[in-house]
Amino acid sequence: SLPWTPRLVGLLDRARGSLGELAGLLRTLPNPYLFIQPFVHKEAVLSSRIEGTQAGLVEVYALEAQAPLFPLGETREDAKEVLNYIRALEQGRELLRELPLSLRVLREMHAVLLQGVRGQSRAPGEFRRGQNWIGPPGSSLAEARYVPPPPQAMREALDALERFWHQDHGLPPLVEIALTHYQFEAIHPFLDGNGRIGRLLITLMLLERKLLPEPALYLSAYFERHRNTYYDLLLEVSQKGAWEAWLAFFLQGVQTEAEDAVRKAQNLVELRQTWRERYQREGSSAHLLALVDLLFQQPLLTVPWVRERLGVTHAWANRLVNRLVQDGILEPMGQSRRNRPFAATAILEILEV
Repeated sequence: SLPWTPRLVGLLDRARGSLGELAGLLRTLPNPYLFIQPFVHKEAVLSSRIEGTQAGLVEVYALEAQAPLFPLGETREDAKEVLNYIRALEQGRELLRELPLSLRVLREMHAVLLQGVRGQSRAPGEFRRGQNWIGPPGSSLAEARYVPPPPQAMREALDALERFWHQDHGLPPLVEIALTHYQFEAIHPFLDGNGRIGRLLITLMLLERKLLPEPALYLSAYFERHRNTYYDLLLEVSQKGAWEAWLAFFLQGVQTEAEDAVRKAQNLVELRQTWRERYQREGSSAHLLALVDLLFQQPLLTVPWVRERLGVTHAWANRLVNRLVQDGILEPMGQSRRNRPFAATAILEILEV
């Protein structure tokens, strides 16, 4: 039985309220896809950063826009992992259109997550067949901080988790998601990528349980800011059954990040409206207005990217980009003249605050 203390009840009510406000806002957005993409990227960056990657939003957007020689080296590899996180989420959402939440969905997401990146030799899409453990780099099983169940017990635990998803247990959905995240991380069924899949599972369940219409809650921001507490509380559930502390932490995170997402979404909507009204008053071309909208999906871009997305000539794409540079909406980055990246810094600043 869960410890339904007055503190937990209050946290649950506040988390529900903040999440409901975010859901309501998302349903009123003029073009949800444009505004959701920045949040998806933010969640992917921060969830991956918990696992040690260093790529930020700028590096990820630069890789997407195929800006030459940017990002470089290790950061480029990190950015590839972040993009795989986004693709894994897209794969999960696509599968949920036809399938219930299931172990199959998790395996297929995992295969996408590790495709072509550093974990590609770690059995993408397959549950582990050997023992793993969690500890400092290079630590042995004897030195492990936590040892997940061996393969046979792991499989039984996964089957129980899948049954739990489809039982009518009467738990509030947010509590169910918090329990699921802990249980998945405790089982640790993959050789690599367990943390990221576990956090993707939170996003999928928010969508599948109809708590959000779009994946706009970047709970990894809260986990990353409180990384040590996040790990410690998960471990304390395993060692001491400390459910109340974990649930309180999770619900506080939902409230905090939902309120932050509402502020950011409102700021992005206002910024888009300001820019569009300006160019509509001036009688600017439909292509310029379309490019303004695209900035919210891809706030770092190149002229070839604009040419391809808008279906215009290179000269016209260059003219559109230069207009936004002259108006202070885009800023050139780096010294390269060929395929030079340009950033909508106002959008990036809203996301990074």
